[in-house]
Formats: sequence, C-alpha cells, structure tokens
Amino acid sequence: MSPLSDLLNLDLSDTKKVIAEYIWIGGSGMDIRSKAKTLPGPVSDPSKLPKWNYDGSSTGQAAGDDSEVILYPQAIFKDPFRKGNNILVLCDAYTPAGDPIPTNNRHKAVKIFEHPNVKSEEPWFGIEQEYTLLKKDIKWPLGWPLGGYPGPQGPYYCAVGADKAFGRDIVDAHYKACLYAGLSIGGANGEVMPGQWEFQISTVVGIGAGDQLWVARYILERITEICGVIVSFDPKPVEGDWNGAAAHTNFSTKSMRKDGGLDLIKKAIEKLEVKHKQHIAAYGEGNERRLTGKHETADINSFSWGVANRGASVRVGRDTEKEGKGYFEDRRPSSNMDPYLVTSMIAETTILG
Repeated sequence: MSPLSDLLNLDLSDTKKVIAEYIWIGGSGMDIRSKAKTLPGPVSDPSKLPKWNYDGSSTGQAAGDDSEVILYPQAIFKDPFRKGNNILVLCDAYTPAGDPIPTNNRHKAVKIFEHPNVKSEEPWFGIEQEYTLLKKDIKWPLGWPLGGYPGPQGPYYCAVGADKAFGRDIVDAHYKACLYAGLSIGGANGEVMPGQWEFQISTVVGIGAGDQLWVARYILERITEICGVIVSFDPKPVEGDWNGAAAHTNFSTKSMRKDGGLDLIKKAIEKLEVKHKQHIAAYGEGNERRLTGKHETADINSFSWGVANRGASVRVGRDTEKEGKGYFEDRRPSSNMDPYLVTSMIAETTILG
C-alpha cells in the first residue's frame, strides 16, 4: 500500500472521534454538495446531530451580503468510504430564521407525506435510477469509440462481455457501497444504450424514498470521482437513435396492495392524466428530448397507460393485472428529476386528489 493509502485507511477507533459527512443539494437542484465535521462520538439519531451552516452565495442559494444557510440533519447512513462509526448525514437547508430556502423541496414533500390521509395509506415507492458513464476529458460515453459510435442498440441491455458492458466495476462498487450504507438498493443492470446503467431504490415508504435516492446519487458521484469518470443524469445524453435516461417511479398505497386494488390503481391513473402537464413540468429538465414517443417512451404532450406497455406514460405490470392488486409505474420522470418533487406529487395527486 502507498503512504497515502495507509493514511486513508487509518483506524480512528482509539480517538473515539467520528467523521460526519454532511450532504445537501445545491442551487441547481442536481449539484450535490458535502463537507465533513468531527463529532465527539457515535451518533445514530439525526435529531442529536448539531445543525451546521455553509456559504449559500457559493451554491446559488443566497446573496453574498447575507450568505449563511443552515443545514438541518434529517437522515443518517453508514459511510462506505471511511467505514467504522463514520456516517453520511443527509440534510436540508434553511435560513437563519428557520424558514426553508426556496430550493428545499424536501420540506415541501414532508408536509404532504405527513398528511393523515397520506400516512394512513403507507405509500411505497421504488425508483429506477438510470445514468450514463462518460469519459472525463471528452464527456463521451464510456466504451464508445473516440469521436464515433458503437454498433446499434440491441446487444447491450443486461449484457456481459468487454465489447458490450462498460463500467461494471463502478456499478458493482456502487451496489455494495449502497448496501453497506444501509440503503434499500434492490438491484442494478446494464441499460439499452451502451455506457448506460440503472440501479433501483426499492420499496421505501414516503419521504425515505427521496432521502435514499439522493444518498445513492452522492455515493455514485464519489465512486466515479475516484475512478476519474463522469456520471451524467442527462435524460438524453446522446442525440439520435439511442435510448434516453429515466427515473421510472413505481408506486402503491395500502389500498392498492389489497384485494380489489386494481380498480383504485385505475382511478389513480385517471387522476394523473388530469394533472399530466403539472407533473411533466416537475419531472426533470430536458425531458422533452427523451419523451418523444420513441425508445420506450410516450410523447411528452399526451398521456397514456397500458398493461406491460413500456411505450406508455404509466405502465401496469402483468402480475398486478393478474392478481387484481399491486402497483403502477410512472415512466415519465427523467433521470435528473428531484425525487422529493416526484414522489410527493404522485402521492398528492393520487391520494389527496
């Protein structure tokens, strides 16, 4: 091991100290920020953690003459990078007066998930996060010829082999790191476009789905940083006859999971159709480049649903149809969506109407 590796792997247990990495979302809505804080000992309850602050003028979230933004710890996960008792701390952001800053979509989502009618339905979410790995210096997909294109789509989905699967070590490292952190990562697979992959955050209740997806994104950003690769959440990273990248969101309520739930699923889909434009507006930037009616998408300007139809806005699975209960998949959210917005909107539209 190198001297640097020796230092990175130092055992801090004798010091009794713990390093907490505070994580938050920056002003663009997709830039993940973090900084480390030393704690006197292990902490497992976010309410026991100290609030912290940062320079909001450097993240596009405050003016220079009043730049302090306050971090409120909301969730704790094990740190797969520092290991031991060290932790990752997901935070949201507030003004010094205690008001949520405009980009704090978590605060807005919590209000919806805390509504009695929503809580009683125990909304479950499963999010399929697609992303594309890019070469750092030229920002071109991993495994693609320099300045050129690989063979047409077809051989790459869930494929194996050096000529079809590019970046598997990153995917596996991310998978294991998420499990170590305590995330409900359900799986991972290669996607239709070469250099594109997917992981799933599965069966998480309410606000936890957004929390876990953001931490999973943070871990992925850190791993690709180590590897000198860029992770892109652009919904259409390469124009032309290539699939885009989505964050398909699976949803069910307690009532939908009971016998006869399929009728409630159909009613929920009808409500989604009524508010199609509002949902599309919140489902990610650049989504119009992906939702074209091609490459397993529905056209952005129309709403449709179907059983086992990946060309529809909303898909109902064959198992759900057969059993008469289960869940549905909203296929409209783009890979760069904010899960706090998407999950809370689906709950609000389908449960609160």
